[in-house]
Amino acid sequence: MPKPAVKTKPYRESLLDSLKDPDEAAQYLNACLEDEDERVFLLALRDVADAHGGIRVLSRNAHLNRESLYRMLSKSGNPSLDSLAAVLNACGLRLAVQSTQPRRQKRRIA
Repeated sequence: MPKPAVKTKPYRESLLDSLKDPDEAAQYLNACLEDEDERVFLLALRDVADAHGGIRVLSRNAHLNRESLYRMLSKSGNPSLDSLAAVLNACGLRLAVQSTQPRRQKRRIA
């Protein structure tokens, strides 16, 4: 007896759909930043760019040259801080810095 065909959605399509949500994109990029290899973050940022219309649309929105953006988001990319900020801003995101130290409990005075 043949098994019924299960329709599945391709992973990449599902990923790009979820990365259209800025909160999902931020969590995805933050998770990739935890990897020791910085290239993982750049490739993840390219996924976010693809979710927001692709390199052509993103280059227009970020006011960056399309070819430069391709190079910047490649495995060997080395984006400047202002280019990185422009790309994130065009995707509805921003850079943030967090402490790696655990938060100390504040003393309560009775």
